[in-house]
Amino acid sequence: MTGARDEVLGRIRTALGDVPPEETSEDFAVPRDYRRHREHPEGDVERFSERVADYKATVERVRSDGVATAVTAALSRVGATRVGVPAGLPEEWAALTDGGVALVRDTVEEPLSVADLDALDAVVTGSTVGIAETGTIVLESGVLCGRRALTLVPDVHVCIVRAEDVVDDVPAAVTRLRTDRPLTWISGPSATSDIELDRVEGVHGPRTLHVIVVGGDRS
Repeated sequence: MTGARDEVLGRIRTALGDVPPEETSEDFAVPRDYRRHREHPEGDVERFSERVADYKATVERVRSDGVATAVTAALSRVGATRVGVPAGLPEEWAALTDGGVALVRDTVEEPLSVADLDALDAVVTGSTVGIAETGTIVLESGVLCGRRALTLVPDVHVCIVRAEDVVDDVPAAVTRLRTDRPLTWISGPSATSDIELDRVEGVHGPRTLHVIVVGGDRS
């Protein structure tokens, strides 16, 4: 392995033999004048909803006072009775009208074990940002979205996206994200396909994704 490495590095040095030293310096400035976002970085909620639906996710738009009702209905449709939620899920979102649903909070002090996560019927979380161009939802590990395992192990994910958190494209989304936290980028339910192009869902995460978009002039 060492000999192969030396050979590769030797070829690189030979190829760069006629390049001026200043152009190979670590201080060489890389141009960053590319477009960072479109003219309207706030995004389009309608387009975001359409793109999310294209991934075979369920999407509905509600007013701010209708979140708990929408969450209750979404959980009822899949028969979920034991539901995981992150520590910081707003109380008004968790005020479910179905008394048969037990909410289990995943906290830093008392994190759910893998077995506990596997025993959940569903998980309900907030989100950090939604991207209209791609229909992607980004979760930032923290009290609103929870840790990555919370949203990857249960089979059903109900995700709440606030209209003000929808941006136009990926560069605009990146400017809102923290670089010191794990990120989960979600584009529809977890899915993959084999060489025959047979689609299989739920392999790397939830097979069912229900997105509730809050606000955005929805009456």
